Amino acid sequence: MGEKEIGISYKVAMPQPESHLFEVELRVSNWEDDQLNLKMPVWTPGSYLIREYSRNVQNFRAINPCNKKQLAWRKIKKNHWLVFTEGCDEIIVKYQVYGNELTVRTNHLDATHGFFNGAALFFYIPNYENHPIVVNISPPNNWRVSTSLPATDKNTFLAENFDTLVDSPFEIGLQEVYDFTVEEKPHQWVIWGRGNIDINRVISDTKKIIKTAAEIFGSLPYPEYKFILHLSGEGFGGLEHKNCCVLNYHRFGFRKPEKYYQFMQLVAHEFFHLWNGKRIRPKGLDKFDYDQENYTTSLWFCEGTTTYYDLLIPLRAGIYGLSRFLEFLSKEITKYLTTPGRKIQSLSESSFDAWIKLYRQDAYSKNNQISYYLKGELVTLLLDLIIRNNNNNSKSFDDVMRIMWERFGREEIGFTPEELQGVIGEVANQDLSEFFHLYLDTTTELPFNRYFEPFGLILESLPAENNTPYLGINVQREGGIEKITFVEANSPAEKAGICAGDELLAIDGFRVTAETLSERLQDYQVGDSIEVTVFQRDILKTVKVCLASPQGGNYQVRIRKRLSQRQKENLRQWLGFTP
Repeated sequence: MGEKEIGISYKVAMPQPESHLFEVELRVSNWEDDQLNLKMPVWTPGSYLIREYSRNVQNFRAINPCNKKQLAWRKIKKNHWLVFTEGCDEIIVKYQVYGNELTVRTNHLDATHGFFNGAALFFYIPNYENHPIVVNISPPNNWRVSTSLPATDKNTFLAENFDTLVDSPFEIGLQEVYDFTVEEKPHQWVIWGRGNIDINRVISDTKKIIKTAAEIFGSLPYPEYKFILHLSGEGFGGLEHKNCCVLNYHRFGFRKPEKYYQFMQLVAHEFFHLWNGKRIRPKGLDKFDYDQENYTTSLWFCEGTTTYYDLLIPLRAGIYGLSRFLEFLSKEITKYLTTPGRKIQSLSESSFDAWIKLYRQDAYSKNNQISYYLKGELVTLLLDLIIRNNNNNSKSFDDVMRIMWERFGREEIGFTPEELQGVIGEVANQDLSEFFHLYLDTTTELPFNRYFEPFGLILESLPAENNTPYLGINVQREGGIEKITFVEANSPAEKAGICAGDELLAIDGFRVTAETLSERLQDYQVGDSIEVTVFQRDILKTVKVCLASPQGGNYQVRIRKRLSQRQKENLRQWLGFTP
């Protein structure tokens, strides 16, 4: 069946928001086939996990609007419904979607608001994904509707195709809306929830982030932009869209400087994605297949490079200074160098296996995984330093982003890993094939100090606190017990047979807790043998453990004491620092 000028429209109502049920009606007109296939996405772009959105669909039914009789239908797959139209050229499908999961990639409905993502609420008709879709919202009284879709009437919006609908989340409810202008374009903060946010400060710093990012690419590629923020008691995250982003942040996380800066990094991250990730996309994400995983080895660039810039942009914007930047960078490198999985999983593999690993963390994950956000950020850092050093700071990774934008992003032409690496090598004026092989495709350690040296920085390992002998476990109190949440691979604890999930009871016959473990270990010396008692699957077990030498704790990036003129100039050009 070829594409025809069919009509596709949705009505979304929330008559009883306390029930967490969205009432959805799909109307398809000018339909000529005797069957109507409907599919619900299993994932949403920007979040690389099969989320099975169809599990929240209930009370599905199809109706002939002419005689009001129900049409026969059956489910073909987990996310695939087949309606038998009986010759009707107009079909109404009604269903409910349960929404009680407050994340940036799911749906949430309660007495104060309704939030939904297109992929988690709407069906698509195979082979008709490029047809325009009308969405009408029927909100409770006094609820306001915010979305990046253009309005055609009151609470009625038009998506030019299904991709656009998925890319345009809706925030409906009791919200605060703050308008501001940057580069003569309208922007909004749309905020649900209460907290200690200082909106005037946030708007001022958001303007700085927008201007700083725009300077990299030359302009803002959207007509208007919205920042949708959920202030909640739990959760953290963001999800990028072309003309908006959705953020979830702790409602009281704005007073302490470090927490506030973390929020502004989140803002910078999701905003930078409107170029890198949404418009500049790898071939594997060029055309979305909502029915299954979409694989790419380039998530290190989409997410890791974006993470590097979310650290750098607030510095350039003057939101925080150099000392904070080095502090945050030190924490990122510490996190990387204390993750055992960096020696097991390569960066390319981390990108490719996002669907089965990064978003499915378990007690062993830290031992065999490395985040493509984290390592990708640090690889981008090293590449930026290579480019700057090779070109006397006349070029930087900004030039890579500009070229990627002009060649691939502006027209949304997917890039291959080879094309990306070619652009980076072109800007660096260097054959970087060995670099990419070592740091993308193998687990070779990143040589930070080799690339820091021309810029007057040095990475140092700080001594472990209190010289505590090494046992190799993390413990936290859960449900009234001291639960071992992580056992490091090849640690004394693992060699003795202690497992994540065990309940820690005692050391040498004396009770120990998560709070007292470190202090107790300080009573021993490296090489001492101790008896550790645990409950392992309800079986009382005592094992002997030989304590090892203290492991490296934190790492610090600092400016060298004596700098050459070249190092001073490099630091000034890169981080704006003049010693």
